[in-house]
Amino acid sequence: MVNLVAAQRPLLHGLMKMAGIRPYTVEIEPGTVMSFWVPSETITKPKKKEEKPTIAAKPSKPIVVLVHGFAAEGIVTWQFQVGALTKKYAVYVPDLLFFGGSVTDKADRTPRFQAECLARALRKLGVEKCIVVGFSYGGMVAFEMAEMYPEMVEGMVISGSVLAMSDSLSAASLEHLGFSSSSDLLLPTSVKGLKALLSVAAHKKLWFPHRLHKDFLEVMFSNRKERGELLEGLIISNTTTPNFPQRIHLLWGQNDQIFKLELAQNMKEELGDGTTLESIEKAGHLVQLERPCVYNRCLKNFLASFLAKNH
Repeated sequence: MVNLVAAQRPLLHGLMKMAGIRPYTVEIEPGTVMSFWVPSETITKPKKKEEKPTIAAKPSKPIVVLVHGFAAEGIVTWQFQVGALTKKYAVYVPDLLFFGGSVTDKADRTPRFQAECLARALRKLGVEKCIVVGFSYGGMVAFEMAEMYPEMVEGMVISGSVLAMSDSLSAASLEHLGFSSSSDLLLPTSVKGLKALLSVAAHKKLWFPHRLHKDFLEVMFSNRKERGELLEGLIISNTTTPNFPQRIHLLWGQNDQIFKLELAQNMKEELGDGTTLESIEKAGHLVQLERPCVYNRCLKNFLASFLAKNH
């Protein structure tokens, strides 16, 4: 029987190509590869099917990197944002390690290692400076990348995320949501588990037929062992707030049940004067999928004002 989620992939890929981005794989080092969607004008279009594209040019527009969360790969997470941004920005959409086609034979599973690999891959793609938009798990990777590579990351937009997951924050969040572990929440093994994840991640109740949930589980939750290790690699015993030189915009779903708005308000205070907070009503954790038009407007406003002041 056809997997309905897998069957939609060519359609999504076609929409991404129409929006002006194409797939490209970067070998960071032997054993570590990261798959991306990159601006079409920066890579060659192979004449033969077996030929691989190569880097042809550096992007000419300001660069925006969209970093996905834990439940889905890059273009699924950002499917409603790409087309809204490509006219004015060079958009890069990576798949983090163990998502999409990205893999490593290294044992490191920390967000710091993801950030290091992402920065190295972007350099290989000719990216020198960028604004990073990070959602959930991708936000933690974005914070790490901004701390390690301040010369590359000029600014950040963070949605539904935290600087890092401490033991206490993880335990409190899970207890409030009624899950025994982060794997129970983020790596569902049954339709029931996936429905539970969607019910806490979305503000409005999302209805999908049972079959679609089953197909989504098959397609989106691959590399379970490694993703379980990524979740373990997230938890640290104590967190300190770095002094970020970048401008940071926290763009939140007002009804986020996973990382509540109050948490974003506290983080804004911790991060200091260079940080702004904006919330979107009638939206939960999946804010960019639930209210894409409002999210895109807020995102574009921040990008335009940031570039006006900094370029």
